[in-house]
Amino acid sequence: MCSSNNLNFSTLNMRRDVFEEALLKNLTVVLFGLIINYINGTLLYTFFTNVNFQSDSRYILYMQLIINDNVMVSMMVNLHVLSYVCPNLNVSLCIVLLLICENTHKNTPLNLAAMSIERFIAICHPLQHPLICTVSWTYMLIACIWVVGAIPGFIKVIITFVFKPLSFFSSGRMCYPINIFQSVYNYNTYYATNILYLCFVWITLIYTYFRVVFSAKAATSDPVSSRKAQMTIRLHVVQLLLSMLSYIAPVLDTALTVLFPDFRSAVMFCNNIITNILPRLLSPLIYGLRDQKFKKHMKRGLGAILFVELLSERCFW
Repeated sequence: MCSSNNLNFSTLNMRRDVFEEALLKNLTVVLFGLIINYINGTLLYTFFTNVNFQSDSRYILYMQLIINDNVMVSMMVNLHVLSYVCPNLNVSLCIVLLLICENTHKNTPLNLAAMSIERFIAICHPLQHPLICTVSWTYMLIACIWVVGAIPGFIKVIITFVFKPLSFFSSGRMCYPINIFQSVYNYNTYYATNILYLCFVWITLIYTYFRVVFSAKAATSDPVSSRKAQMTIRLHVVQLLLSMLSYIAPVLDTALTVLFPDFRSAVMFCNNIITNILPRLLSPLIYGLRDQKFKKHMKRGLGAILFVELLSERCFW
C-alpha cells in the first residue's frame, strides 16, 4: 500500500462502496492498525525502559524496524480512511503523506540489510564488533537509512515540480501515487530505485548468510551463536520476501480483477491487507519472542505477548 504504484484504495474503483461495505473495510483496516501498533508499542516500551537494550546495536536496529513499521501502518490506515472521508485531498498535503509512506516502505529492506551486517560482524568478527557497532555509529546508520530511503520520493517531487503547474499543488485530488506522480520519468525512477535497492539487499543477505555458515563450519566462533545468526538471517530473507509482495500487488490486482470483475473492490482491498498490512506482524514474531533476553523483560502488555506468542507457535514452530 505504501509502495509507489500500489496504494490501491477503494477510491481507485469505478464505483463508490456502499455504506456497509465502506464501514467494514475501514473498521478492518483500523483494527489491524491498532493490533499491530499495540504489539509493537509493547516492544518499544520494553526497549525504552531497559538501559541494557539501549546500548546494544542489535536491539537499536530492531527498534528502528519496529518504529518504521508503526509509522508505515499508521500512514496506511490514515490514507485509507482519508480516501473515504476526504476523497479529494489537497495535493501538497497528499505529497507529504505519500513521501512518508514511501520512505518507510523503502526503509524496510535497507534495515534488514543493516541487521544482517550487524549479525555478520558479531559472529565473524567478534573482537571488532564492540568497536564497529557502537551506539553512535548505529544511530548514524539509521539516519543514513532514512536519508537513502527518502531519495526516490524527493526525486519524484522534483520531477512533478518541473512538469506540473503551481496550481496543481493547491488543487484537490484522490490521494494515491498514480494520480499525483503521473510523469513517465516517475515510473522509471520507481522501477530503477526498486531494482537497485533490492539487488543491494539481496546481495547483502546472501553474502552475510554464507559467511556466517562458513564461520560456523570452521568453528571460529560459538556454534550456538552461529546457528542463531543463521536462523535470524534466514528469517530476514522470509521477511524481505513478504515485504516484496507489495511490488507484485499491482499485477495480482490486474489478474484477479480480470477473473472476478464483479468483486473488484473486495479483491483490491484483500490484496492490500495481505501484501501490505499482515507482513508488519512478522517483526514481533521473528524477533521479540525468539529472543529470550528480550522476552523476559516484557512485563507489561501481557495480552499482546500471549497473542504474538500464540501466532509465533502456529507460524514458525
